[in-house]
Amino acid sequence: MSEARETVDVHALRERARVLEDEVVVAEKRLEAELERGVQHEALFRMLIESVRDYAIFMLDPHGRVATWNTGAERIKGYAAHEIIGRHFSQFYPEEVAKSGKCEYELEVAAREGRFEDEGWRVRKDGSEFWANVVISAVRNPEGELIGFSKVTRDLTERKRAEEERAALLAAEQSSRAKDEFLAMLGHELRNPLAPIVTALQLMKLRNDGKMSRETQVIERQVQHLMHLVDDLLDIARITRGKLDLKRRSTDIRGIIATSIEIASPLLEQRQHHLNVEVPPRELIVDGDPARLTQVIANLLTNAAKYTEVGGRIWVDAQQRAGEITIDVRDNGIGLAPTQLANIFDLFVQAQQGVDRAHGGLGIGLALVKRLTEMHGGTVEAKSDGPGRGSTFRVRLPAADEAATRNTREVAVQNVASRRKVLVVDDNDDACMLLAEALADLGHDVQSARDAPAALAVIKQFKPDVAVLDIGLPVMDGYQLGAKLREELGDDIRLFALTGYGQPNDRERSKKAGFAGHFVKPISVQALHEAIGES
Repeated sequence: MSEARETVDVHALRERARVLEDEVVVAEKRLEAELERGVQHEALFRMLIESVRDYAIFMLDPHGRVATWNTGAERIKGYAAHEIIGRHFSQFYPEEVAKSGKCEYELEVAAREGRFEDEGWRVRKDGSEFWANVVISAVRNPEGELIGFSKVTRDLTERKRAEEERAALLAAEQSSRAKDEFLAMLGHELRNPLAPIVTALQLMKLRNDGKMSRETQVIERQVQHLMHLVDDLLDIARITRGKLDLKRRSTDIRGIIATSIEIASPLLEQRQHHLNVEVPPRELIVDGDPARLTQVIANLLTNAAKYTEVGGRIWVDAQQRAGEITIDVRDNGIGLAPTQLANIFDLFVQAQQGVDRAHGGLGIGLALVKRLTEMHGGTVEAKSDGPGRGSTFRVRLPAADEAATRNTREVAVQNVASRRKVLVVDDNDDACMLLAEALADLGHDVQSARDAPAALAVIKQFKPDVAVLDIGLPVMDGYQLGAKLREELGDDIRLFALTGYGQPNDRERSKKAGFAGHFVKPISVQALHEAIGES
């Protein structure tokens, strides 16, 4: 019985051993398969890393020496694997950065926190710099021991350059906008002191039957010159802000040239220039704004007069060729160097002057010529054979359709104003006083005030037919005062706006507010007198 039991146990043990042996074989085969798959996975991963070209992906040992290198690293940094493996990664930093301890700091942070990210300038093998995004990650074994770092670098130079270009463009736009706003404000502020000066001159003429002393004539000429500069400043600001509207009609260029010569004649006579004008007997019709085209030609004539020596010659020629009208303004003055021709129409650019700035000016006139000409669909160009050999400015404008009819000029008929009771309100003491005196000399009964409260006090005793209101009053502006005057005196009182702003939207606002007229400083007393007479 005992022998039989032992035989059974041995048989069972042998069977159990055979099963275990089979399991071991299966386990060994499974392990071999898993190892083989692991090797394959590692190989695939290595192939993936090697194939990446847009990122530099490589390993550093715990001391920061390069341990691996991929295709992207070679492309971005310029080193072949055998040139860089074993060298410290500070090789990729500008020298002053590498010496600052930044590399050690990056590894310290990555080891402590697991990751470090940065953007900054890096250096290629050839010494050129590029803007890079860098991520350094700590690599540890299963026991948590630091065995190195992975580093991924991306070249962001193009993005950085695009961002800088966008920032520069934005800064330029902001600067241009600030410049335009400054010019508009400067022109407006300059009008305020000019207004009483012009009014004072007009008043002196009225009181002396139009006669003026030599000194007064000098003041008048210089004031007119200053007004011209202010107008140019305002026009440039309006054009750049897209707020200058052309009042087009069929216009004969011959008439434009005649008016322009009248405007420039004081300077031409002062400098004793000889002027030759050649225009055809037939009309030269364009579709344009007569006032703005006159500015173009007058500015070219003034420019020629300024840069031509005393007693020099200036020519003005106009003709029509194949649907195009050309106007040439030529002189035998100081001429232009080739370098000056390239930017002569830029804002604030002038021909070369000495330290005495004998020719003066702000460098606005020619810029205005170009922009006004282009607004009419034309072009302007400058030519010169060099310094001392004169200059030619040619304006080209599209000729109007032959079938177009030319508008006839309206002749303004001066109305004789009857005596009116006028209230003048302006916070500029000189302007207020002089305008009130000028209107009084023209026969009106005039009272004045410096602000809205004072004006409301005046009307308790003085009931005006007309009120001339400065829009930019303190406390209560001209619009608010006008509404208050109507409330106190009724709708029969006629209101006239006095302001430094004369854009279409400014005029439209005063019209909607019930003002009968809109006068831009410096005001023409005669024009205001005529407007009052129509009321």
